[in-house]
Amino acid sequence: MKHIAFAAVLALAASAAQAVGPTPVWTTDAFANPESVIYSTQQKVLYVSNVNGEPDAKDGNGFISQLGLDGKVIKRQWLKGLNAPKGMGYYHGWLYVADIDELIEIDTGNGRVKRKLKAPGARYLNDVTVSPNGTVFVSDQVTNTIWRLQGDSFTPWLVDAALENPNGLLFDKGALLVASWGAMKPDFSTETPGYIKTIDISTKTIAARFLPVPLGNLDGLAADGKGGYVVDDFTRGNVFRIGADGQPNLWLQLTPGTADLGTAPGLLLLTHRVDNTVSAYSFK
Repeated sequence: MKHIAFAAVLALAASAAQAVGPTPVWTTDAFANPESVIYSTQQKVLYVSNVNGEPDAKDGNGFISQLGLDGKVIKRQWLKGLNAPKGMGYYHGWLYVADIDELIEIDTGNGRVKRKLKAPGARYLNDVTVSPNGTVFVSDQVTNTIWRLQGDSFTPWLVDAALENPNGLLFDKGALLVASWGAMKPDFSTETPGYIKTIDISTKTIAARFLPVPLGNLDGLAADGKGGYVVDDFTRGNVFRIGADGQPNLWLQLTPGTADLGTAPGLLLLTHRVDNTVSAYSFK
């Protein structure tokens, strides 16, 4: 079955290769291994996390950049002194950043770290999403764990091999969605790539959001505003738009290293950790 499923995704990619994708708007190359980009609804700016080194190194080289919606850098090192910052979440002026085994809470009003929340045993905190009531969820890709921050409590919320190495997270319509990397080996390789899963918040039941056809080593995940999603494959650089009916369309073919993605008014935003760029595409 694994071989059949993988053959299906290869056939899908081939058939969708000519699909019309979004129009490029701008690309900025002022970054250092950018991992994630997120839009601040209050400041009307973009924040970009920069690993600036090895993704698991506690070297203090990581930083957050501030970027305008026009692609112009406002402040390249808006906040310095992090390790390997990756996914980010935003909630009412607070920026939450996953940094290896810590969740960093930042006041965007003054650019200061309010607190660093330790995640004992975490090895690779990756993405962050925030529910409408302010609950923060963080994926640990290596240990198959979803952490949860409620108030002052930051604890493992779900540990399950069925997550298949969770990467991207999205809280959508009362459920937690996961962009799975796929069950991986120690070198991050997979025999069968991942797909989008959904977690029931009440029961913690894990299921496929659509048909469980593997799409790739999934990284970023965002809602498209029409009942569907946009998701990307870090290893191959493919970006898929999945309709509300579950039909995936290969939207963009980029290069390996396409990492987290985000949206802003009229824009789809993509980071590229290898090329050190952030790109914007028209999005509606």
